[in-house]
Order: sequence, then structure tokens, then C-alpha cells
Amino acid sequence: MAKIIEITPNEYQQLSMKNETILCDIREPDEHNRERIAEAVNTPLSSFHHDDLHKIAKDKVLVFHCQSGNRTKMNANKFANLEHDTVYILTGGINEWKKSGLATIQDEKAPLPIMRQVQMVAGVLIILGVILAYLVNPAFILLSGFVGAGLFFAGATGFCGMANILMFLPYNKKQCQANCIKK
Repeated sequence: MAKIIEITPNEYQQLSMKNETILCDIREPDEHNRERIAEAVNTPLSSFHHDDLHKIAKDKVLVFHCQSGNRTKMNANKFANLEHDTVYILTGGINEWKKSGLATIQDEKAPLPIMRQVQMVAGVLIILGVILAYLVNPAFILLSGFVGAGLFFAGATGFCGMANILMFLPYNKKQCQANCIKK
């Protein structure tokens, strides 16, 4: 079991000057494409495999980060199982990185993260259902109920049908282009 140590962005900078490090961004590719730390390698939690990471990180120091640090902390047990003595977690993620005055690469043309798109579409459909139920036919309230039930199902099971549908839109098919671990 690896020892987990939290470090600040400035401590990471010092660590990376002394050691060969790999900064692992555990966010999904759409989030990584939108904004990332230049040297970060995308290792999404949804497809996290110890073996893939071990191939490139045998003798290197591993540092994991996400957007705010919460996802990284919640999944620290996955990183503790790596074949390293010590694994580092970047406190505060990219948000803290930027607060420390360090640069990120941003692609404003990248699509919004899928879950934000789901929230926007669900909100519009619920509002539309209520308006149509009021103005056209009360049966349109079923649209709002159906979307609400879908959101509940997604929360309860972790499967979001709307997200899967939205992923087929052309602008969401953009895959991880820079610094991704390939199988």
C-alpha cells in the first residue's frame, strides 16, 4: 500500500524540480480538454487501470489531481493500491493551482462537460413540460415527471441515459487529444 500525502501546487513545483514526476489528471477527457495543467496526463477515473499507469510510471513520482481536490480525496484508496511507496494528491486541484498563480491551458471551444449539458437539457425539458402543461394540455406535465424520474434513476444507479445520448452529438465526440494514457 502506498502512503498518500497531500501537497500544495507550490510544493508540487518543488517536487517536480527534484524528481521525475507524472501529474495525473483524474477528470474525464471532456473536462481535461476544456482546461488542464500543461504537464498533466489524463488518467480518467472511469477507465483507471493500475497496469496502464504502471507501464509509464515505474520509477516516477505520481501526483494526482482533479478540479477541486474532492474527487481525488474520495478515490485515494485506488491510488494507495499502486506499486509505489508514496503517492501524492494535489490539494485543491486545478482551482488551487490557479489561485497559486500557476498557468493552465484552456480551450474555450471545447464543449461543456457532459453532466453540465445534461443539467441544462433536463432543466429546459422540465420548464418546457410545465409551460406546455399550463398553455396547451395538462398531459404535458408528464414530460417534466419523466425527466425528473430519469434524473432520480441516474443518481440512484450511476447510469445516465441522457448523457449517453448527448455523447453522440458531433461536438461531444472530440476525444482526449493531449497527454492521455493510451492502452
